[in-house]
Amino acid sequence: MTERATPRWLDVLWLLFLGGLALIPPIGEVHKQLFLLIIGIVQLLETRFVQVAGAPGPSLAVLIKIVLATVLINHTGDPAAINSDYYPIYYLPVMTAAMYFGPVGTLLWTLLASAAYSAYLIQAEQSFTITGHGIAELLMRILFFFFVAMTVNRFVMQYRMQVRRYQELSESLTEANRSLKLAQEEARRAERLAALGQMSAGLAHEIRNPLGVIKGSAELLTQKLDAADPLAKELAGYIYTEVNRVSALVGRFLDFARPSRLDLALTDLPELMERGLKTASDQGACAAVKVRRDFAPALPRVMLDQDLCDQVFTNLFINACEAMGEQGGELQVRIRNVPAESSVAVEIEDSGPGVPPELKEQIFNPFVTTKRTGVGLGLAIVSKIVDAHGGSVKLISPPHQGACFRVTFPVGAESDAGGKSQSLAAETRRHGDS
Repeated sequence: MTERATPRWLDVLWLLFLGGLALIPPIGEVHKQLFLLIIGIVQLLETRFVQVAGAPGPSLAVLIKIVLATVLINHTGDPAAINSDYYPIYYLPVMTAAMYFGPVGTLLWTLLASAAYSAYLIQAEQSFTITGHGIAELLMRILFFFFVAMTVNRFVMQYRMQVRRYQELSESLTEANRSLKLAQEEARRAERLAALGQMSAGLAHEIRNPLGVIKGSAELLTQKLDAADPLAKELAGYIYTEVNRVSALVGRFLDFARPSRLDLALTDLPELMERGLKTASDQGACAAVKVRRDFAPALPRVMLDQDLCDQVFTNLFINACEAMGEQGGELQVRIRNVPAESSVAVEIEDSGPGVPPELKEQIFNPFVTTKRTGVGLGLAIVSKIVDAHGGSVKLISPPHQGACFRVTFPVGAESDAGGKSQSLAAETRRHGDS
C-alpha cells in the first residue's frame, strides 16, 4: 500500500458521476438519495480520513465504499437487488483500491466487492429462477470490475514509478549540485592558500635577513654593555627577545608555504595518539585535563608520515586543552574504523566553550583564530598536512558546545597520499596557535 496517486480533480468527476446517478429514476427513493449523499461525503473526506486513521486508513476507506455500494444496490433493485441498474457504483471501491494498493491488493479488494455484489444472487434465487443468460450477464459485470480495477492499477503503478524516478533524479541532481558547490569552495580555498603561501614565502625571506642583522646587533650590544648601564642592557634584552619571537613567526610562515615529500610508513594510530598526548602533556597544556580514550579494537594500520601527523594531533590536543582553560575539563579521544568509507576516523572532543558559529566555516583558513595571542596558522597547517595524506579534517560539533574535530585517513591509500605529497608544508612547529 502506498499513498493515493490521483489528483483531487478526479474527486470532482466522481461527484458529477454520483450527481448523475441521483437524477436517474427512482428519483423519489429517499434511501437512494441518502446513500448517494453519504458516498459523496465519504469521497470528499477520504484523504483526511486516511491521514487520521493511519496505516488501516486505505483499507477502511475501500471497505466503507463497498458497504455503501452494497446497501445502495439493495434499495435500487427492482424486482431483485441484483438487477439494480446502479451496479456501476462498485467501480468506486475497486478503483479506490487500485489507487492505494498494488496488483495483489487490488485483486483481493475487487474480489471482495464482486462477492458482495454476487451475494444478492442468493436473495434472487429464493424468489426467481436464475437462467444461464442471467449468470452470463452477472459474470460479465464482475469481469468488468476486474478489468477496470487492473487497468486503473496499471496506470497508477506507472505513475508511481515515474514519480519515484523523478524524485530519484531530483535527489541525484541536488546531491550533484551540493558536491559541485563543495568542490568549487575547495578549489577557491586552494587557490587562496596557494597565493597566500607564495606571498608568505616572499615576505618571510625578505624579513628574515634584516631580522638576522637586528638579532646579531642586539647580541653584540648586550655583550658590550656593562653593568653600569642597566637600562640600556635591559632594552637590548627586549630587542633580542622580540626578534626571536618575530623570527619564530616568520618560521611558521615558511613552514606553511614550503612544499616537501611525505615519508610514509605503516602507522598504528593508537600509538600516534599516545605520542601526541605525551607531547602535549610535557608542554604543560593538559595539567588539569582528564583524558578519556576510546579506541576501537582491531584497527587497521594507516600509511602516514609519522612526524607530520604527530604534529597534527599534538596541535589539536594542545588547542583542546588550552580551550578548556586553567579550570581544566575532559578531553575525549576516539578512534573508529569506517569500512563503508575505507577510512579510519579520529575524533578529538573537548569540554570547552567551542567554536563560535560565525567561525565554523572559516576555522581552517589562515589567520583565523579564537585565541588572543594566536596567529591563526595552526589549524591551517593541520588541514594542509591531512589533505596531503588524502584525508579530511572537519569541525563536527554543534555550536555553543565543546569543539569536536574529526580527522579521517584513507586505509590502503599509499599512492593517493604520495601523489599529493608535493603540495605539503613540511616542517611545522608543535604549537597550538589556531
